[in-house]
Amino acid sequence: MKRIRIIEDDAAIRTELTTLLLTNGYLPVEEDPCDLILMDVNLPGENGFILCRKLRQSSNVPVIFLTARDTPEDELLAFGVGGDDFIRKPYNSAVLLARIARILKTTSNDTLTVRGLTLDLPGMKAMFGGAAVELTKNEVRILRCLMQKDICTREELIEDLWTNGMYIDGNTLYVNIGRIREKLGQIGATDFIRTVRGVGYRL
Repeated sequence: MKRIRIIEDDAAIRTELTTLLLTNGYLPVEEDPCDLILMDVNLPGENGFILCRKLRQSSNVPVIFLTARDTPEDELLAFGVGGDDFIRKPYNSAVLLARIARILKTTSNDTLTVRGLTLDLPGMKAMFGGAAVELTKNEVRILRCLMQKDICTREELIEDLWTNGMYIDGNTLYVNIGRIREKLGQIGATDFIRTVRGVGYRL
């Protein structure tokens, strides 16, 4: 189930969006990790444009601006700070759902992002804070599993690699996990992979 974060200060609209997402197979969340963000612009404190600009310093998670602001300048600024789409309120539910599905379909096959760490699947590299590091096929498969699930058991990881023609055992998995940790450390993503004693690993 795709996780969608709602950043909206109007309680009524937030409740409306939550219901819409739940009834259409999405999981509304209030914090990371998430697969997409619905972002209002007029927020208390820092506005949505500022938040998106800051987010882009460490994350490629898609952002849809959902706002009552409707000038061409607002729309241009939304894309300029890294937004992926701009929808005006009052929004049409069917159109919003179609935009969400389109963006998730585009991004889900290419990248995964968790807590600012992005895995570029076609490019076989991990990115964090503007830095990038190349990964092997084994490392990509392992990190992908970890980023898609809460906890990955050793058995799941080994079975996944075997299924995809990469023949490894428990010792080789341990070595690969160590290499991934080392590579992530090189780009500042330290302590991302935690060992769950007797079970496996988690981010």
